[in-house]
Amino acid sequence: MTFYDHPVTALDGSPADLADYQGRALLVVNVASRCGLTPQYRTLEQLQETYQDRGFSVLGFPCNQFMGQEPGSAEEIAEFCSTTYGVTFPMFSKIEVNGENRDPLYAELTTHPDDEGYTGDIRWNFEKFLISPGGEVVGRFAPQVEPDSDEITSAVESQLPD
Repeated sequence: MTFYDHPVTALDGSPADLADYQGRALLVVNVASRCGLTPQYRTLEQLQETYQDRGFSVLGFPCNQFMGQEPGSAEEIAEFCSTTYGVTFPMFSKIEVNGENRDPLYAELTTHPDDEGYTGDIRWNFEKFLISPGGEVVGRFAPQVEPDSDEITSAVESQLPD
């Protein structure tokens, strides 16, 4: 199964298809609205705005597995992201990223190491995975790594298709 074959649902409950993002560099992030790292929404949106016209997108996957920091309904999450941070990047339905009910997408993503060789469970909200335009996981970044850090922006730029 490739990255693009994983079934997903848009945050509003409508069908979604990761194949729609083939050929784009992607930053896949498990997000939460009540986390100390929630302000990363702002820099994720800046990344989206900076690179979207060059074949890039952030994909947000809300998750409530870390101290209940994403308790809201889909509507509440959408409203919070839009009004508080002006989020325009695609958001998907709330999923589990760890444990026996881990979404299959994250079962695959968590097999890939970060720069320090860490594989396995998502450590906290806002862990990030960089996906190449061909659908390969080419980077994994710890939650504390800011989306506008040189580490992430240089990795994103190296994957832009144009």
